[in-house]
Amino acid sequence: MKRTIGVCYYPEHWSEDRWETDARMMAETGITWVRIGEFAWSRIEPVEGEFHWDWLDRAIETLGKAGLKVVLGTPTATPPRWMIDRHPDMLAVDAQGRPRKFGSRRHYCFSHHGYRDESRRITRALAERYGKNPIVAAWQTDNEYDCHDTVLSYSDAARAGFRDWLAQRYQSPDALNRAWGNVFWSMEYTGFDQIDLPNLTVTEPNHPHVLAFKRYSSDQVVDFNRIQVDEIRKHSKAPIAHNYMGKITSFDHWKVGRDLDIASWDSYPLGFLIDRVDTTDDRRRAFLRQGDPDFQAFHHDLYRGVGKKGRWWVMEQQPGPVNWAPWNVAPLPGMTRLWAWEAFAHGAECVSYFRWRQAPFAQEQMHSGLLRPDNAPAPALEAAATVARELRDLPDADAGTSPVAIVFDYDSAWAWEAQPQGRDFGHFEAVFAAYRACRALGLNIDIIPPDTADLSAYGLVLVPAVFSLTDPLRAALASYRGIALLGPRTDVKTDELSVRLPLGPDVEGLDVSVVASESLPPEDVVRLAGKGKFRRWFDHLEGSAPVHLMTESGAPAIMGTDHLRYLAGWPTDKTFARIIGGLCDAAGIETTPMPDGLRVRTTSTHRFVLNYAPVARKWHGVRIPAAGVHWEAL
Repeated sequence: MKRTIGVCYYPEHWSEDRWETDARMMAETGITWVRIGEFAWSRIEPVEGEFHWDWLDRAIETLGKAGLKVVLGTPTATPPRWMIDRHPDMLAVDAQGRPRKFGSRRHYCFSHHGYRDESRRITRALAERYGKNPIVAAWQTDNEYDCHDTVLSYSDAARAGFRDWLAQRYQSPDALNRAWGNVFWSMEYTGFDQIDLPNLTVTEPNHPHVLAFKRYSSDQVVDFNRIQVDEIRKHSKAPIAHNYMGKITSFDHWKVGRDLDIASWDSYPLGFLIDRVDTTDDRRRAFLRQGDPDFQAFHHDLYRGVGKKGRWWVMEQQPGPVNWAPWNVAPLPGMTRLWAWEAFAHGAECVSYFRWRQAPFAQEQMHSGLLRPDNAPAPALEAAATVARELRDLPDADAGTSPVAIVFDYDSAWAWEAQPQGRDFGHFEAVFAAYRACRALGLNIDIIPPDTADLSAYGLVLVPAVFSLTDPLRAALASYRGIALLGPRTDVKTDELSVRLPLGPDVEGLDVSVVASESLPPEDVVRLAGKGKFRRWFDHLEGSAPVHLMTESGAPAIMGTDHLRYLAGWPTDKTFARIIGGLCDAAGIETTPMPDGLRVRTTSTHRFVLNYAPVARKWHGVRIPAAGVHWEAL
């Protein structure tokens, strides 16, 4: 696919006499794609059953006349006020039992069948009108599922749906009681209608109950998304995307992605660094105006995996200061160009900037755009134009091949949220630590789903903190001839979050058992023999497998065969890079340790080097300035 740039545009926010000028300026900037419509329900249908298509028809026509292509969003993230009058019980309810009121966005419960029907209806109307329009060359479903913590809803609709879901999964209350261990604390049920949602309990609810509710809630997102996809496909052959977000694990993106053509995500490096990246204060200060050197790349690789046949976009790229983080700084000059090129180096088809013009009103008026509110260019406009010019000289999007894969599992994220056993332990954080260590060694990485059945493309596979292996992955590991590193906390639980007996992990050929576990407070570490240390977590191992690394006290730190090994703890960043570097040497994988802030991605035709550091860095004799990008043909 050809690399392109895009922008998010809201014609309903601006006087119509400005549309033609905006479209012309977009084309002159080098923009190809314009996303519109995802928040426009009240303008499309201001009162129930009364559709106003004329303005949207003209907006699409104006963009098309300028040579632009449209991504049309379904407006279901912003149901209008009259919808609440029609379905007053459609509002989501938080864990404290409070309805989440009208007045912003995402004010619906995924379980509410009435709202699902309304979403089907508006999507059908859009698809019928624009499905054959050649200017509408792609679609987006809804907007940012789970933004503002909106997947989990404790509503009456969710309670009824959850009970039905449980009945289908377990078939009988006795089977559910056995699976959940409800004999403990007299929690046994005699009917599914007795089962409530796992909130407002005196102390923590039973962990498999929580896990089941998270699984149910994820399934509601999958079903909700599929309703829209099915309606669009009846009338359009254009590809369909959804725009995921960073560090969102509340629903299974792999499952949502199977119904879509393109995975996209919304990349806000500076907001994420302050709001979501697990790092030290010193490191946050060092990268305050650049973003974390690995966080964006992680999501690029994740959504490349989620996208059908590897197709993925950045649907929203930060252009300047945002409005939603605790503090909202401006990027270092050059970073908006760097972020775009990093995405393209990881195989993105399109990087779309949010937004065209900064709004002078409402909740996002402090969020910058490519234009200022007074229509003057903002700094990112020239950066976007520069990227568009540079794209003409490079081949189509290509992510290259990866010698290393990391398994990422949403079910494991829910399991460790339900029963973390350590305040700072989570599946995302464990996977990201492994990813960061690989990136520090200059490696290309694929992120793969937990039901992967063939690992033969990789020399090294990392499986951190996957609480219960799927049958396909378990079989793939048993026959794998590269090196697989499992752990910590991998395959130590059953699918219902009970301790695995006999003690896991249960992988053929790996004679290792986890017999006890420790979660470590921040001030405590487990020191390794020679050099290095674990933090956060330590598994006590037994078994006949050879020991490859020990702690200072003589306990096994890594055990296993030449092909299958178990990592007992959570290494610090430097220790993790050293461990993975040794495994790469054993697997015949070439590594290139990177200076701090410098990162590399190799495609089939070029090597891209990106400098996240606030100062210049040297790469093989080439000086790369702060926020600079360098590429070289292979």
